[in-house]
Amino acid sequence: MTYQRFFFMFALPGLVLSDPSHSNQVVLLDTTAVLGELSWKTYPINGWDAITEMDEHNRPIHTFQVCHVMEPNQNNWLRTNWIPRQAAQKIYVELRFTLRDCNSIPWVSGTCKETFNLHYFEIDEPHGANAHFNPNDYAKIDTIAADESFTQTDLGDRVLRLNTEVREVGPIARKGFYLAFQDVGACIALVSVRVYYKKCPSTLRNLAAFPDTVPRVDSSSLVEVRGACVENAEERDTPRLYCGADGDWLVPLGRCVCSIGYEESDSLCIACRPGFYKAFAGNIKCSKCPPHSSSHTEGSSQCHCERSYYRASKDPPTMACTRLPSSPRNLVFNINETALFLEWTPPSDTGGRKDVTYDVFCFRCGADGQACEPCNSNVRFIPKSTGLTSTSVVVQDFVAHANYTFQIEALNGVSGLGRSERQLANITVSTEQAGPSLVGVVRKDWASQTSIALSWQETEQPHAAILDYEIKYYEKEQEQLSYSSTRTKSPSVIVTGLNPSTVYVFHVRARTLAGYSSYSPKFEFATGDENSEEAADQGQVLVIVTATVGGFSLLIILTLFLLISGRCQWYIKSKIKSEDKKGTQYQNGHVPFPGSKTYIDPDTYEDPSQAVHEFAKEIDPSRIQIERVIGAGEFGEVCSGQLRIPGKKEIPVAIKTLKGGYTERQRRDFLREASIMGQFDNPNIIRLQGVVTKSRPVMIVVEYMENGSLDSFLRKHDGHFTVIQLVGMLRGIASGMMYLSDIGYVHRDLAARNILVDDNLVCKVSDFGLSRVLEDDPEAAYTTTGGKIPIRWTAPEAIAYRKFSSASDAWSYGIVMWEVMSYGERPYWEMSNQDVILSIEEGYRLPAPMGCPVALHQLMLLCWQKERSRRPQFNDVVSFLDKLIRNPSSLLTLVEDVNSFPVTPEDMPDYPLFISIGDWLDSLKMSQYKNNFIAAGYTTLDSISTMSIDDVRRIGVSLIGHQRRIVSSIQALRLQFLHVQQSGFHENWTIYPEEPQ
Repeated sequence: MTYQRFFFMFALPGLVLSDPSHSNQVVLLDTTAVLGELSWKTYPINGWDAITEMDEHNRPIHTFQVCHVMEPNQNNWLRTNWIPRQAAQKIYVELRFTLRDCNSIPWVSGTCKETFNLHYFEIDEPHGANAHFNPNDYAKIDTIAADESFTQTDLGDRVLRLNTEVREVGPIARKGFYLAFQDVGACIALVSVRVYYKKCPSTLRNLAAFPDTVPRVDSSSLVEVRGACVENAEERDTPRLYCGADGDWLVPLGRCVCSIGYEESDSLCIACRPGFYKAFAGNIKCSKCPPHSSSHTEGSSQCHCERSYYRASKDPPTMACTRLPSSPRNLVFNINETALFLEWTPPSDTGGRKDVTYDVFCFRCGADGQACEPCNSNVRFIPKSTGLTSTSVVVQDFVAHANYTFQIEALNGVSGLGRSERQLANITVSTEQAGPSLVGVVRKDWASQTSIALSWQETEQPHAAILDYEIKYYEKEQEQLSYSSTRTKSPSVIVTGLNPSTVYVFHVRARTLAGYSSYSPKFEFATGDENSEEAADQGQVLVIVTATVGGFSLLIILTLFLLISGRCQWYIKSKIKSEDKKGTQYQNGHVPFPGSKTYIDPDTYEDPSQAVHEFAKEIDPSRIQIERVIGAGEFGEVCSGQLRIPGKKEIPVAIKTLKGGYTERQRRDFLREASIMGQFDNPNIIRLQGVVTKSRPVMIVVEYMENGSLDSFLRKHDGHFTVIQLVGMLRGIASGMMYLSDIGYVHRDLAARNILVDDNLVCKVSDFGLSRVLEDDPEAAYTTTGGKIPIRWTAPEAIAYRKFSSASDAWSYGIVMWEVMSYGERPYWEMSNQDVILSIEEGYRLPAPMGCPVALHQLMLLCWQKERSRRPQFNDVVSFLDKLIRNPSSLLTLVEDVNSFPVTPEDMPDYPLFISIGDWLDSLKMSQYKNNFIAAGYTTLDSISTMSIDDVRRIGVSLIGHQRRIVSSIQALRLQFLHVQQSGFHENWTIYPEEPQ
């Protein structure tokens, strides 16, 4: 004991104890915070010594010391009080201690140790005061050794090396536990003991409150916690966090938004101040009240209009309050024969709105101050009397020599809310100088087979005589395609020369010195039946003629039937043989490769969920580990994570989740993409790993593409790749599209944003689940469940006629080529969608990006041919790009290296994609002359464009038929090359020579 006291006499003054706070730790025991005695038990009594001293801040320091190094066979135990575990599942024990180096102790026996043992014992209730201590009840946690020990020299310098060790224990199942420290012959000072467990502390994220959460014992498993929206907030997507084993919150999903009338401030939702408002739920700030409106209370969802100002039901809350317009100005009239023209100028005050229309009210006034009455329905207004957007109207069919009053009212969107404030413009019109009034009812007096007698009441014209009447008539079945007319000075007429048993339509109008009235409404009358002798004779003649003509026609028809029947049988047989020989042809013109399958549209299934289960594999959600959120999709969050496959290595995956509160249709639309992707198996098509449909959240799991979308990836690495690397990317995209074309799938939305890139720069086509419907608004383009499909990627026939095909995908592929070569630049820059449509129709095409090889831009122009049949198919594109990759010299000539002039795809001849002399001769089936051309120095296609028939003979082509075939093709190539020269391009087949074989 004397040596032990000597050892610790110098131990404590040099110690500095710090206790940093940890927000994610719940402390169950901390000896540095205990003010009184600890009252821990020692076995035997003279084993460990408890020493309490005060530090420089007058705080107690509790230490337990043992140093029986001179005596063998030491077994000294120190036991804590019972520690309740609270909510802990796993506990952490932090020990701080000093330990003496055995070699620095003189005369020490060989039993000196430099370690001690840590034990624990779980129990639901604390021991009684007289309970017997049984070491066998305790389970060993670990043997504790010091990283640093001190010697006599250290004591002399009064510096002690403090060791800190942390051990974890778990799972803890009982209500509490004891800790015990076993000394087996060391010189130790236990300075402090801290016992704690970890938790994810309560927090606010995305306006949702998450409570304290204790992590699971399994460090690889996360605890999902659902948050509760803060006061005055509402769920937009279910807020969730995941509690990690270290007490850290991970993977925030979902969010809350401030309710109407509240805005976010310091993770809370506070009410809008007076004079401000917020009409929609969301994380936006309160807005100042629009002009002529105000709010007087906190938390206003809208601002109320000032007196005499209004807001229409369809006006957004952000719109200023408006008022009724003033009356129209400068109302004038003019009478021209039977038409009265009213004109006015817009009101001086439109009330702050642009939706001004005009209503016209008509009143006929009696003489000598008699009251005015509304005009009858015969008076017509052209184009109409209400809802006029122009400042003029034509009045017809009014009564001549009468007095009228017309009122013009200007209206806008709020006129219905303040009818008492309406203002009208008035004008009184006398129709003395007008033409005659409208003719009234027309009657049929009698009718024969070819004549109809009509009469009507003479119009009242007190100051102007009727000069005559005009009668217009036509057969009802002719729909007024042609008509006849006649005149009469009296109010009756006999119309002759009509067809028997025919309904005629009649219109009548009057004429005075001032002009014509309008035509009367239509009246329909029929002529008499055919029952005369003359008609019967005519009928007999007609029967004879008809029979003769019918017999002759029957003879002709029988002859034609025999000829056509024989030809049809020949055609059907030929067609069957052709189909048997060629097999089934696809719309894109390709014969499917052996073993290929045909794409099946999921919408053809009566139950769409059946398509999901047929083409997509169901994954157990326990095999999916979500790691982090990498984006937001149309239907929910997009996360990255790992997929555990039994017996295999974990694979990285991307997980698309369906947000909560979805409808059945949203679920079906979400899984539709999986039904499509599950049918594809190609290295350049994004691979579907499976789906989760039997639990929430519903998920689509696909392979993870490290570099994300192609357009963003290219913009991030502008100028970092060689042309060969870019061509390799294009080749991969074309290969994936060739696969889709071969199985009969039309993508419809091919763009760089829908191409994903992995860490090996492999490009894969994605985004397959969208439905597309053409809208009337050209700026809206195509409505999809994932947003808008821009016009600038879509072929003209798809925009105009909804004709989607592999050829329209080829047009889109040309745009993707342009995006790749420009490193993700926006096609057509800042042009509007309407300007893009008009420019393409006029023949404009995108110019080559800087640094683009001529060969690639020429391929783009071919993809942008207006006639879709002239665009290359994807197998041609893949073959062409393969040749470019095998011959890098073909990519050396850049567009900016030649003097170019504008050229459109329609200016270029329709020619195949030739790169070399060999390609050209192979297409002519003249490959046997390849070495003849090369030996004579003709190594490029532009060099042969000047050859004559004598040159062809001279190199050894002796057969006349071969000479003619080759010369004919050279003439076509010469024409093509001339187009290219005029456009400033060296054709892509003129770039590199071939060597003799």
